[in-house]
Amino acid sequence: MQLLIDKELNSDDKILKPDFNCRTGRELLAFYLQTKFKQILAYDKRCEIPIFKEVNPTFIPRFTKRLINNPTKRFLIGITGESASGKSTICKEIKNTIEQLSLPVSVLSTDNYFNDISALIKKYGSFDNLTDNGYDIDAPESFQLDLLRKDLEFLAEGISILAPRYIPNGTGVSVPKAMPINPDKVVVVEGIATMYESVRDVFDVKIYIETENQIRRERFIKRAIAERNQNEKNALKQWDYLQEAGRKYVIPCRECADFVLNGNSDLYYFDQILEYIHTVTNNFQ
Repeated sequence: MQLLIDKELNSDDKILKPDFNCRTGRELLAFYLQTKFKQILAYDKRCEIPIFKEVNPTFIPRFTKRLINNPTKRFLIGITGESASGKSTICKEIKNTIEQLSLPVSVLSTDNYFNDISALIKKYGSFDNLTDNGYDIDAPESFQLDLLRKDLEFLAEGISILAPRYIPNGTGVSVPKAMPINPDKVVVVEGIATMYESVRDVFDVKIYIETENQIRRERFIKRAIAERNQNEKNALKQWDYLQEAGRKYVIPCRECADFVLNGNSDLYYFDQILEYIHTVTNNFQ
């Protein structure tokens, strides 16, 4: 990928920078991006561990149409996948790379839109007792999806929001309007609820991260013990639940994704792809 970046930077065959304020200029940029994106996919197929597992064939025409018709709207990128697939890692990587390219980016996790279940936890005595009695924490109805959609629509139109904050300490407390989120040009949203039916159409780019089960299991157990103070028995019990929840709620969202990315791929290579996209969209005469 570095070869493509260097070739782009050193090429004498550049187009004059279009006027993006006019429709004709945006149409030229859209056509240019289509050509360059095909180059990325062709390069990726030749890699030892390609990052693109699947690409929705309708994505490029949909994305370029949106770029032409609604250029002032913020770009919303949704990232989902099963637990420990690498959603947060990819999200951080996108944020870090975009910031290094001096572009403004906001990040939001849908985990903060869990319902407040503190009263239910008090009633049953603990979070584990609540789930043992049938509460399905990852079901769509366990999220404030109406609020999430409203907040995403505000961000897309350039309006700041105050997002809720869910406290992941076993108390089930959700603090309303706790986190200010600015509507930067790029808004990256990650979490299992990102592609639930009632919110997924808000996103301009929908990404599904797919990672081998054994790798996810190892990541999850390690994280549960080191970061969440769980013992191994409890962590394994939760892992079994997450496996079932993933099959019911998350894996079906794969069919709605614009890109299915390989969660085992090299993050440095992923950074280079983002850098190349930035290069081709800014490297004009």
